[in-house]
Amino acid sequence: MAAAATMAAAARELVLRAGTSDMEEEEGPLAGGAGLQESLQLGELDITSDEFILDEVDVHIQANLEDELVKEALKTGVDLRHYSKQVELELQQIEQKSIRDYIQESENIASLHNQITACDAVLERMEQMLGAFQSDLSSISSEIRTLQEQSGAMNIRLRNRQAVRGKLGELVDGLVVPSALVTAILEAPVTEPRFLEQLQELDAKAAAVREQEARGTAACADVRGVLDRLRVKVGMMKIREFILQKIYSFRKPMTNYQIPQTALLKYRFFYQFLLGNERATAKEIRDEYVETLSKIYLSYYRSYLGRLMKVQYEEVAEKDDLMGVEDTAKKGFFSKPSLRSRNTIFTLGTRGSVISPTELEAPILVPHTAQRGEQRYPFEALFRSQHYALLDNSCREYLFICEFFVVSGPAAHDLFHAVMGRTLSMTLKHLESYLADCYDAIAVFLCIHIVLRFRNIAAKRDVPALDRYWEQVLALLWPRFELILEMNVQSVRSTDPQRLGGLDTRPHYITRRYAEFSSALVSINQTIPNERTMQLLGQLQVRVEVENFVLRVAAEFSSRKEQLVFLINNYDMMLGVLMERAADDSKEVESFQQLLNARTQEFIEELLSPPFGGLVAFVKEAEALIERGQAERLRGEEARVTQLIRGFGSSWKSSVESLSQDVMRSFTNFRNGTSIIQGALTQLIQVYHRFHRVLSQPQLRALPARAELINIHHLMVELKKHKPNF
Repeated sequence: MAAAATMAAAARELVLRAGTSDMEEEEGPLAGGAGLQESLQLGELDITSDEFILDEVDVHIQANLEDELVKEALKTGVDLRHYSKQVELELQQIEQKSIRDYIQESENIASLHNQITACDAVLERMEQMLGAFQSDLSSISSEIRTLQEQSGAMNIRLRNRQAVRGKLGELVDGLVVPSALVTAILEAPVTEPRFLEQLQELDAKAAAVREQEARGTAACADVRGVLDRLRVKVGMMKIREFILQKIYSFRKPMTNYQIPQTALLKYRFFYQFLLGNERATAKEIRDEYVETLSKIYLSYYRSYLGRLMKVQYEEVAEKDDLMGVEDTAKKGFFSKPSLRSRNTIFTLGTRGSVISPTELEAPILVPHTAQRGEQRYPFEALFRSQHYALLDNSCREYLFICEFFVVSGPAAHDLFHAVMGRTLSMTLKHLESYLADCYDAIAVFLCIHIVLRFRNIAAKRDVPALDRYWEQVLALLWPRFELILEMNVQSVRSTDPQRLGGLDTRPHYITRRYAEFSSALVSINQTIPNERTMQLLGQLQVRVEVENFVLRVAAEFSSRKEQLVFLINNYDMMLGVLMERAADDSKEVESFQQLLNARTQEFIEELLSPPFGGLVAFVKEAEALIERGQAERLRGEEARVTQLIRGFGSSWKSSVESLSQDVMRSFTNFRNGTSIIQGALTQLIQVYHRFHRVLSQPQLRALPARAELINIHHLMVELKKHKPNF
C-alpha cells in the first residue's frame, strides 16, 4: 500500500510537470490571459452583505485596473468570459496529455521505484554496519581510558617506590659506617688528607643520625654506639691533642706565631667538628688559645715598647720650650739643659715623611739594629712603628679568629678583645703616660694623622675590631695637642717685648717659630683635611696673637720707618715660609699678604718723603685745586715750582741711589727689597708724570723753569739703571 501511494504521488507530480511544460509550449496569443488571471486580485469582496460599501468596491476596481495584465487585456479588447472558457479547455487538454505521458513512462517509473527501494536497503545495511562500528569504537575508547588509568596508577607507584628507595638509600648510606672510615679515623695521622676526608664523612653521618633520631628513626640506635666511640676517640684524643700541641708551640721563645697559625688554618675543620660534636672540648681549646695568645701579645708589645723608646731622641721638648719663650731667658741651677735650638721644635723639616704612603707602611723599626747603628728617631716615628705592628698583627689575628673559630659580628669582636684587650690597654696606658710630659705639638699632630690613616687602612682590610681603639687613642691625642697649642699661644700673649733684649729690624725668632709651626700644621692637615684643626686654630686665635706680638715689638722702635721695616721683614718672612707648604688660597697666606701689601705701600711713601716730599705734597695740592676749579691760585706758586724743578733735577740721582742702598740694607730678603725699590721708583715716575701734567696747565705753561724739566722717558731710562738684579 505504501508503494502504491508513493507511485500515485509520483505520477501526479509527473502529470503536473508535463502539463505545465505542454502549456508553456502551446501558449499562443492568449498566453498572457493566464498571467492576467493569476495577477488579478479582487480582494475579499462580500457582495451578499448588506453593508457593502461602494467606496471600497471602487478602491478594489481601481487597484485591479492598474494591473499591467488587465491594462493589456482592456487594450486588446478581450472578452473575459470567453477567455476563461478557453483556459479551462486548455487545462483539460493538458491533463489528458499528461495522463498519456505518464502511461507511456510507467515502466521507467516502476524501474526507478525498484532502484530507490534497493538503494534504501543498501543504505539500511550501511547504517547497521556503521552503528556496529560506532559501538566497537565506543568499547575501544573505554578500553583505552582504562589502560590510561592503569598506566597512570603504575607511574605513581613507580615514582613512590623510587622516592622511597632514594630516601631509604640516603638513610641507609647515612647510617651505615663503612670499615674504611673506621680504619682511617683510628689509624691514620691527623695530618693526612684521607683523615680529613673521613672526618668530614663522620661529621656528616653524625649530623644525619641526630636528624633521624629527632624524627624517631629506630635504626639510629644500631649505629649510635659506633659513632659515639669514634667521635670520642677522634675528638677527645687525636684532634684535641693536635690542636693543643699547635697552641703550645706558640709559647716557645723566639717563635714566629704566624707560622703555627697558618698551619692551624689548614685544619680549621677540626675545630668545626669539635664545635658540632664536642662543645666542651671546643671551649677548652678556644680558652687555651685566648690565654696563650693574650700573654704572647702582651709580652711582645711590652718588650717592644720598652726597647723602642730607647732609640728616641734624647733631646725632647719640655714645658719651657714654647713659642713665646725668649732664647735669652735664664733658668735655675737645677733645671735641665734645653734644646740646642728651640726653633727645631716648631719646624717640620723631614718629619712629615712619616705620613707619606711609602713611610707609613714601611717595615717596623728594629730597636737593637737601631741601637747598634746609634740611630735615633722622633716620637712620631716610634709611634708609627708601634702602631703599624699593632695594626698588622691585629688585622691578621681578627681574620684568623673569624675563619678558624667560625665567628662573626659581635662574637668576633668579643673574641678579638679577649685576645688583644690586655695588649691594647697596655698600649693606651703607655701613650697616656708619655703624653703627660710631651710638649712637642708637631709630634702629637703627626700621631693624630698617623691614626687617621691607620684607621682607613683597617677599614679597607675589613677589620672593624680596632675602631674603638682608634677612638681611644684620638681621645688622648687631641686634648694634649690642644693643651700644647694653648700653652704656646699663652706664651706669645704674655711675652714682654722689653724683656727680649736688643731689638733690630730683622725677622724675630718668635715670628719665625710661628711661621714654621703654622706651615707645618697646614701642610700636614692638607694631606687629610680635618676641620677640627682649623676650628682649633681659629678658637685659640694663634695668628691674631702673633700679629699683636709683632705690633707690640714694632712699637719699641722710635721711628716710623724702623717700625715699618720690622713689620715688613716679619710679614715677608712668615708669608714666605707659609707659601712653601700651604696653599696660596689659605687664610694665613691671604691675611699676611694683605698686611705686607699695606705696610709696603706705607713704607714706600715714608721712603720717598725725605728727598721728594715737597714734590709729592705740591702735586697733591695742585691736583686738589684743579679738581675744585681753583687753578688760578697756581699762579702764586711759580717760585715754589721753580725751586722744585731745579731741586729735583740736581738731586734726584743721588737721592735714588741713597734710597736703593737704604732699602737693600734694611731688608734681609733681597727679593722683597727689589720689589720695594721697584715700587718706589714706579711711584716716583708716576708722581713726576703728574707733576708734568700740573705744569701743563695754562697758569704755569709760560713758566721759564719748565725748560729745565727732565723728560719723562729719559727719567724712566735712567731709573731702570738703578733697578737691582738678583
